[in-house]
Amino acid sequence: MIIANTIEEVRAQVREWRKEGLTIGLVPTMGYLHEGHASLVDKAVTECDRVVASDFVNPTQFGPGEDLEAYPRDFERDCALLEAHGCDMVFHPEVDEMYPQGGGTTDTFIEILSEMPKQLCGVTRPIHFRGVCTVVGKLFNIVTPDKAFFGQKDAQQLAIIKHMVRDLNFGIEIIGCPIVREEDGLAISSRNTYLNPEERKAALTLSQSVKLAKDMVAGGERDSKTVLEAMRAHIEAEPLARIDYVSAVDGITMLPVSELSDGVLVAMAVYIGKTRLIDNFTVGE
Repeated sequence: MIIANTIEEVRAQVREWRKEGLTIGLVPTMGYLHEGHASLVDKAVTECDRVVASDFVNPTQFGPGEDLEAYPRDFERDCALLEAHGCDMVFHPEVDEMYPQGGGTTDTFIEILSEMPKQLCGVTRPIHFRGVCTVVGKLFNIVTPDKAFFGQKDAQQLAIIKHMVRDLNFGIEIIGCPIVREEDGLAISSRNTYLNPEERKAALTLSQSVKLAKDMVAGGERDSKTVLEAMRAHIEAEPLARIDYVSAVDGITMLPVSELSDGVLVAMAVYIGKTRLIDNFTVGE
């Protein structure tokens, strides 16, 4: 597996692959990889001739007081996982390589001005999706992939990136991949490592509330207020849990809905202790 630290290294290798007529898949990550990321690489390997993964903790998507410095990192471990799953190249730049202005800042951003990034996670993380769109746009320009692969756990991010690709005519197919869960149901996340044993047990309230809502919908309940109230009640019964949001939104626009029809995203963000976790499901899937 090739380890590239500079933009020019990536572009030079991509040019060689293009000369051979090969298709390229991109898996953007912030490192500290787990089986969720591995599933994205596996999917990319099945659909593309060559697979590039980025391993970069992007400072522009972290707001003041968020966990940029504490975000877990283990590049050696990441490389072992990527290579084991058939990744051909990992792009692991320094911050100044991606943001040459210095200090992890830039004067140029990609920002969606609709209500999409202002919903759900965007309420309490107002600059987050601006940073996500900017770094993903940069990666698209650097790697020029045919397809890019993202996890459904970050459903709002996935919807926003699809919107960005359409609006800016990137010509890249965006592939959403299913949430990967632990045996007990907890959605796999790099931030799960922050949880102590008591918090890890408490975190199951997220996946339990997803199951509760799915069962209610399967039983015929379509009123979003009724389902969301049941989810909130379940989460609030856990002393270590503090709700950021529990919402039902249109899966494309991210705007709130009152009826749980097919395609509606039911999503949550919950603090377990100091750790903010997310989970979701889409009605009809």
